[in-house]
Amino acid sequence: MATPAIVEHVSLSAVGIFATVVRLDRDRAFYPTVAIVIASLYSLFAVMGGSTRALVIESAVGVGFIALAVFGFRTSLWVVAAALGLHGVFDLVHGSFILNPGVPRWWPAFCLTYDVAAAGYLAWLIISRRTGRRPKQRRPWGCRRGRRTTACSGRRFAPQLMLSGGQVL
Repeated sequence: MATPAIVEHVSLSAVGIFATVVRLDRDRAFYPTVAIVIASLYSLFAVMGGSTRALVIESAVGVGFIALAVFGFRTSLWVVAAALGLHGVFDLVHGSFILNPGVPRWWPAFCLTYDVAAAGYLAWLIISRRTGRRPKQRRPWGCRRGRRTTACSGRRFAPQLMLSGGQVL
């Protein structure tokens, strides 16, 4: 019985690996976007099931996960990894707390497996520094720390985007 779960976990991990190989995850917005989409699916199932009560509850829960994804995007991708893992826990207990007639019977187990795989893969990417880090403030060429020139003082410069390979746009 554990074999289907292992096959599912490996095949869903392939999604993250594919995203890395084709460089879809080269900036820090990829996994927060994945978390936002995942957080929205139970609301979609509530609409499909025609349950207004389930839609209200699922939307409220979804807003919490979306807020975590946005906060993680703005601060640390560790928050996004935690949000994905927490969504896996939510999948585990979902049926005990929320009656949503639109949720397919197989969905919670499937989503739990994906959430855990995505959280683990994102954690590995963060640890191995293979995903976009929070961009650093860069000074223009010629402006050194401590230099007091009109061109360099008091100006804020836009952060640069750092890609997965360490390249800066």
